[in-house]
Amino acid sequence: MNKWIIILASMCTITSTQAQSQLVYDNYIYDSNVKSVVFSKAGVDDRYPIMNLNSAEQLKLGFDIIGNKNEFFQYTIVHCDANWNPTPLAPNEYINGITFDNVNDFKFSTNTYVRYVHYNVLLPNDNMKPRISGNYLVKVYRNFDEEDLVLTRRMLVLASNVSIDGKAQPATLAQNRFTKQEIQFSVNHKGYNIPSPFTDVNIVVMQNGRWDNAIRNLKPQFIRDNVLDYQNFDQAVFNGGNEFRFFDFRNIRQVSPNVRTKTFDTLYHIILNFDESRGSKQYFQYVDNNGKRVLDNREGTNSDIDGDYAWVNFYLQSMNQVPEGNVYVFGEFTDWKLLPEYKMSYNKNRGRYDLEVLLKQGRYEYVYAVQDPQLAVPNEFIFEGSSANTENEYLILVYHKNIQFKYDELIGARKFSTNAP
Repeated sequence: MNKWIIILASMCTITSTQAQSQLVYDNYIYDSNVKSVVFSKAGVDDRYPIMNLNSAEQLKLGFDIIGNKNEFFQYTIVHCDANWNPTPLAPNEYINGITFDNVNDFKFSTNTYVRYVHYNVLLPNDNMKPRISGNYLVKVYRNFDEEDLVLTRRMLVLASNVSIDGKAQPATLAQNRFTKQEIQFSVNHKGYNIPSPFTDVNIVVMQNGRWDNAIRNLKPQFIRDNVLDYQNFDQAVFNGGNEFRFFDFRNIRQVSPNVRTKTFDTLYHIILNFDESRGSKQYFQYVDNNGKRVLDNREGTNSDIDGDYAWVNFYLQSMNQVPEGNVYVFGEFTDWKLLPEYKMSYNKNRGRYDLEVLLKQGRYEYVYAVQDPQLAVPNEFIFEGSSANTENEYLILVYHKNIQFKYDELIGARKFSTNAP
């Protein structure tokens, strides 16, 4: 009987995976066995997947597939406009080399209770290089079938033609002064011709690497000489939010920060400290990593393959169930999305929200967010509050429409923090 239950569950999983295989031009996982996806600059601690065109820089895409069998994967890149829609260019117009390649770098996990295969892809490489700047979608698929999708990641290729001067500060308008942050910046395009800055320049401002709440379509307030000034008080304004909560189980056999206890049956179970709402509490500053995670096993030698997986248990105390909507754990490791596997269940008898989820060894940062149907983005304010003093990281992207070839060039990028002078 149990065998049939397992078979039926597997069939349901396969059907669900196939139903979600429609291409999404976003950071997205299509296969439930895919875990721990990280896409960042190779060799440095920089989580932004930005590389300079025709440079020696490389980006590294790493991911795990749960199981003990190696699969046959391919990858390609798709050029997109500033709004992440595919451009009409043919692949040979934006790719130097072959238009797809095999994922050949894989290793089996060692000394782990959860068996998995780890895969790596370096971009660009000798076989495939971007020919032009702009937005690219990296697409990984299975067995030469581009409809059998595994994952997609956004990649930025920069042709640096402008300089950006920017700062983050508490919002100017009185009603937002204590809860929101305002980004003021200017773009200097000396030596680079922009005939129609109001129509051909597209600005994107991101907070902590998030695409979901990015601000777009900003227009310059002033144009002087070769400088575009974006100084409006009510345009590039973000909730300050709060410093991220965190837990650390890089040492799985020792005491870990914000971990209450660890148990083991067939797998490790990491029981986190009980969290409380910070929505109405005074802001308290401490150093965080702006929601990012670090995958690491401090007791091993190669975290790619000797980092184990464990069931991590989150607890959020709340005497009443929030009426606004469902509650989720939210951070970089959820792709900044309210994903079903990170949805918490409310335990009325114990007055709390609970979640158990499988995660790889590392240090994780997170907040609690509510899926409020009245808002376009996750509502973090209810459980986390918002302060203009919170340290956040901002990224400004400048796109310019190439009229001749009808695509958006990425001509500028600047990253800075609220703590920057």
